[in-house]
This record gives sequence, C-alpha cells and structure tokens, in this order.
Amino acid sequence: MKTHPFSRRTFLRGVGVTMALPWMESLSVWGDATTNAAKPGSQAPVRLAVLFSGNGFHSKEWWAKGKGKQMELGQVLAPLTDFRQKLVFIRGLYNAEALKGNIHSSQTGNLLSGAPLASGGEIRSGTSIDQVVAQRYGQSTKVPSLVLGCEKSNPGIHKNYSMLYSSHISWSSPTAPTPLELYPALAFDRLFKEEVQDGDKSVLDVVLAEAKRVRRNISSADQRKLDEYLHSVREIEQRIDQAGQKGELQGWRPTLDKPNLPRPADGIPQNLAEHMRLMGDILVLAFQTDATRVCTLKLNNDHSYLRFPRLGVDVGHHELSHLNNADWLKVNQFFLEQFGYIARKLDAIQEGQRTALDNSMLMYCSSMLTGGHDATNLPVVLLGGAGGQIQGGRVLDYLGKPNRKMCSLYLSMLDKFGIRLKEFGDSQEQLAEV
Repeated sequence: MKTHPFSRRTFLRGVGVTMALPWMESLSVWGDATTNAAKPGSQAPVRLAVLFSGNGFHSKEWWAKGKGKQMELGQVLAPLTDFRQKLVFIRGLYNAEALKGNIHSSQTGNLLSGAPLASGGEIRSGTSIDQVVAQRYGQSTKVPSLVLGCEKSNPGIHKNYSMLYSSHISWSSPTAPTPLELYPALAFDRLFKEEVQDGDKSVLDVVLAEAKRVRRNISSADQRKLDEYLHSVREIEQRIDQAGQKGELQGWRPTLDKPNLPRPADGIPQNLAEHMRLMGDILVLAFQTDATRVCTLKLNNDHSYLRFPRLGVDVGHHELSHLNNADWLKVNQFFLEQFGYIARKLDAIQEGQRTALDNSMLMYCSSMLTGGHDATNLPVVLLGGAGGQIQGGRVLDYLGKPNRKMCSLYLSMLDKFGIRLKEFGDSQEQLAEV
C-alpha cells in the first residue's frame, strides 16, 4: 500500500479548519505528479473499519452457506443480503487467551490482539490490530485513527477482571485502551477543525471560498462529486446541531438550562438508532475525505446495559442475550443494520473503477458466539475488497482445522496494508484463504 505525505495532499483550508477532499479522478488527491489513474499512487487507499457489539448473537440464526449471489444467510445477517458478493463469512476462529480467564471482560479485552490479560483489576492487554495499522500509516492522514463508541466505558470489576476490558476493543499499547469518543460533534470536530472551538460556525462556511476555487478546476463529474460531498457534510452538521438544540445528551440530561462551560459536549440523540447512524455517517465521511483510514466503532459494550424501547424491547442487552428469543433476534438485526448502513453508503461512493467499499476492509465481530459465553467459535464477517485483494461471496470454515486463530486472520488483514509481521498475538501464520 502506498503512503502519501500529508503536505502534498489536496485540502480545503480556512481559519482553524482543514477539510480533506474526497477522492477525485481529475485531481492528484494522493500526491501524484500526474492525474493518470493507472499509476499506483492514483489509487484510493485501503481503509480498515472494525465494528463490534457485545454478548454474541442468536444461537440458531448466525450462519451462512453457499457462495456468491446464491449465498444463504441466517436471520441475524439478513440486513447484509445485498452485499453477499462482497461478504466473507468466517466460522471457527478463536483467541486461546480469551478461554483462560472468565467471561465478558476476559473475552473482550484481547479480541483484536490475542494478548494475555492481567486480572485482579490490573490493566494489561495488547496493541490491537487497528492501532498497528494506525501507527504504521497514521502519519499519512490528519487523524491516525478514529475510535468511536455508543456506550460509555464501565470502570467496574467483573469476575476479577476490569470492566474496562469489556468497554474497549482498541488498544494503543498493552496498558492504554485508545480514548473512546462517544460524542458525534467531537468526532466531527476532530476530523475538520485544527482545535476544539465554539461549534456555532459551520466548517463549510469557513472553507466555502476555497471550495469554489477548487470547483473551477475539476471535471464536471468531479464537480458533482464535490457538491454531493459538501452537501453530506452540511447535512451531518445540521443533524448534530439539531440534537444539541433539543438538549438530548448521551445517557443523561443536563441539570442546567444553559451550559456553564465554554465548550461543553455537544448534544447527541437520546435515540440510540440516531446516535449509531451519526457515528456511521462520520465513519463514512472520514474515509471519504481521507481524514483517517482506520476506524473502530463499538456499538455497545460486552456485558452491555443498553435497552431498546424503540424496538419494542425493554430488556437490557446483557439480560436479553441469555433469553435467545425473538426479541434478541430483533436486537441482533438492529445492530447488523448499522453495519449494512455503513456498507451501503461506502458502496455509493465511486473511487475510480471501484467504490469506497471495494477499497475498504470492514469487519464485524463480537466477543462470543452466543449469550452463553461461547468464545471457542467467534462470529466474524468481512465486507469489502481491500482494494481488490479480498474475494467476496465466500464462507470460510476453520472448525477442526489446525490453524484457526483470530490472530492468523489479523496477520492476513495486516498483509493487505503491506504490513508483513512474523507474528501477531499468538499466531505466526496467516489464513491463506483470506
């Protein structure tokens, strides 16, 4: 994978604002000396996104069989039906270290690293795959990685393990979970503003003159793409602003009618679906603008306390996972709908002869297969082509095979970024089929 110097890429700039342009055929967005799309440097970069939800899935409805257009999916995966040809369903992988502790925390804290976990309230895991990519290629983008969440961290202890393990899937180092951003407004600011500042001025207003100048020098097709992109930025700004005006804040309501801080956390919807969609929009926008190439989105914690009254399900997520009933299936599908939403938006973004989804590698996973704490066969789905490096429409079954380590999958995924490690976590061998 080519890396591209930050200083040579095309940006819209204004006072306190830097906004990266989306990929355009008529501009050397990636730092090319020419606009020849056949040259390697003109190709859109590979991106990595990992989505996570805790507590597993319905025991009878997480499955796939067949291939290509004829692939059949269990009901949990029904929201991904349109993407069967770009989907790889992986069965039978596990982390050996996750079986040595207890449940929940010790099954989640090393999900993306395969590292041993410290117990007794101590915090020690391993650097996660997303941060390995970010540390190698983060200097090529404004934001090395975007780490998003829709449920706040739990600082408690469960079964002698810190609940921080259940609350974080991204780890910058063995002792440092990557800071988790819950607020869409702050995630948005990080992508487009040089520093956190009063949010009453639109990013687009600041760079509008520069956008008009750029528009005069690009093709008509790219003008349409730029217009669509700027419209999507404005739309997200307006949605965040509306949520703040309604006073809807994540998980709690303020005790004051007016903020008493110069820059309080912007409002985000109490509506969980809207919160997740906003985070998905920001993920897509970050990839579309090349503000970052690495993102994790934790939809909820393992041992989650989220409830779903708007789905007609007023039972906590963790409790629901042990019921394995129709309500549990409904909640499972709700989570996979968020994955499908992101995939659909990325697939609508054309980047040369591929789409942004084709140039991305999206992984959806959980810390266990079912609410019964089974971590011997982890649920994993890949979407996207990693820039033509992954063939979709397949089911890969590793049950009963000698190499079925999650870290073997991660070695294969790192290879798509040109990161060729001799070992990662507990594995020294890639999954050849990925």
